[in-house]
Parts: sequence; structure tokens; C-alpha cells
Amino acid sequence: MSLPERREMRFPFPELFEWAEHPMFGFRPFGQIIRVEDYIKEGRYVLRAELPGLDPDKDVEVTMGDGVLHIRAEKTRKVDEPHRSEFAYGSLSRSVTLPATADTDDVKATYKGGVLEVSVGLAEGKKAEGRRIAVEN
Repeated sequence: MSLPERREMRFPFPELFEWAEHPMFGFRPFGQIIRVEDYIKEGRYVLRAELPGLDPDKDVEVTMGDGVLHIRAEKTRKVDEPHRSEFAYGSLSRSVTLPATADTDDVKATYKGGVLEVSVGLAEGKKAEGRRIAVEN
């Protein structure tokens, strides 16, 4: 098992955005963040996300585009007891940049025991190296 190599981010300071969205600091204007772990195993990129108590058919949406995997979820909980009722709701989201060699046509997602697991195949071979482009006058 190894850690994935990420595509380069377009933001000048990507760590700053991750730091600002950290749950400890409470700045998350677009919903709560989903806790994830990711790794490479047997030639596949694997992302596991904590989503306990959700119905994957109704509450979870997984999309992919431009080399980024997006996970969105809606949680609702309502408790009705005599003389008391309580509800909790909210949206969760997380976007993860896929490795440069990710094969977006080979994607599998499963949900078991409150954990969403998304697996993406990795293209074989070495990733293309950058090259210098001549600038003409």
C-alpha cells in the first residue's frame, strides 16, 4: 500500500484552504467536511469516506470531472418521543484530486458499515514527463 501522487493544484496555497476548512477552526461555508483516507493498493487508487447512518441510494452522490472526485451527502435525523422531538440535518461534501494516472472509466463505489469506498483504476506505465516549449519571437 502506498500514498497517491497528486496532480498539481491550481491554487497558489492549497494547504491554506485545507487549513481554513478544518473542523477545528469552524470555517466551512459550504457544509461539513467528510473525513477520508486514501491510498494505492493493487494498482488502484482507493478512497474511503466516513458516512455513517446514510442511505447511499438517497443521501450520497459521487461524481468525477477534470481529475477531481466529488462526494456530496445530505444527512437528516429526526427523533420523536412523547413530549419532545429533535431533528438534525446538514450537507457534507469533499473533493479530492485524483492521481495523474487515474483511469476515470474504471471506477467502482461501495457502501458498507457506514463507510463509502471508491476505487479508481490506475493506468499502467510511467506518467508523462513535462517538457519545455520553445517560445517564438
